[in-house]
Amino acid sequence: MMNHPEPPTSPTSLTNDVYRSGFVSIVGKPNAGKSTLLNAILGQKLSIITPKAQTTRHRILGIRSDEAFQMIFLDTPGIIEPKYALHRAMMRSVKNTIQEAEAIVLLISADEKHDESDVMKMLQHVKSPIVLAINKVDLSTPEKVEEKINKVKEALPDKIQETIAISALHGMNVEGLVSLLVNYLPPGPPYYDPDQLTDRPERFFVSEIIREKIFLNLKEELPYSSNVEISVYEDRPTVTYIDAEIHVERQSQKGIIIGKKGDMLRKIGTDARTDIEEMIERPVFLNLYVRVTDNWKDKDFYVKNFGYEEE
Repeated sequence: MMNHPEPPTSPTSLTNDVYRSGFVSIVGKPNAGKSTLLNAILGQKLSIITPKAQTTRHRILGIRSDEAFQMIFLDTPGIIEPKYALHRAMMRSVKNTIQEAEAIVLLISADEKHDESDVMKMLQHVKSPIVLAINKVDLSTPEKVEEKINKVKEALPDKIQETIAISALHGMNVEGLVSLLVNYLPPGPPYYDPDQLTDRPERFFVSEIIREKIFLNLKEELPYSSNVEISVYEDRPTVTYIDAEIHVERQSQKGIIIGKKGDMLRKIGTDARTDIEEMIERPVFLNLYVRVTDNWKDKDFYVKNFGYEEE
């Protein structure tokens, strides 16, 4: 269960009847564009993005602080029917997040062709207001967008408060969505320092960057069987030293990630180090190790140990 921090009691520059703050959950199917939307709202990359579904596994918190409000966005894993212990933990995270949010953005891709009944089922009993955002409208037609809106409203009668058409990738109507959501935040001081962007430590985002490079460099199902743990993260005088362990489920997968003469592992490491250095703005020495953790994603012990139960 996610625990919200208590907002500070010290006065802000604006009175509490003007300043607003609260939590907004972004939910939808895998590949609806949730992480792209969060990054667009924040104006910088926070959540990793790949063309593959189910890239997001953790609840990612992103903080947007403006002069009159602080909006805390919660990027959640895409809603799926659970097949493994990992999936069950991910869906519990989504349920906890939507129960505690002041408002919910239901993000539906205009070109989504898969069954969305599991999304509607999860939202049937929520009490928070829902803003329906139809994403990727640049890839569709006004008629199909309208058809999608009507279909969602039929599935969630009296739940949808407002609708908006957006393109998160191209920034179309993203600020319009933020303006709509401000109205659902209660008056109150900010929860976080205005300069803070997230509640996650740097080492978490280092592991996410490495996982992103695994997704981008490897095909088929192998990326879904991998997990990244940071075992060493030290800021030394001239360099940040990082040891990271890539866990896979089978010995054959270990060989694929390492590649011929270590070529693939070096490629993943080089790509990741470039992004990590850009993020922390200092040189990085990155060591990658590959471990076989048999069938980890269907074992509660490993799922919890890898941090998927903390949310």
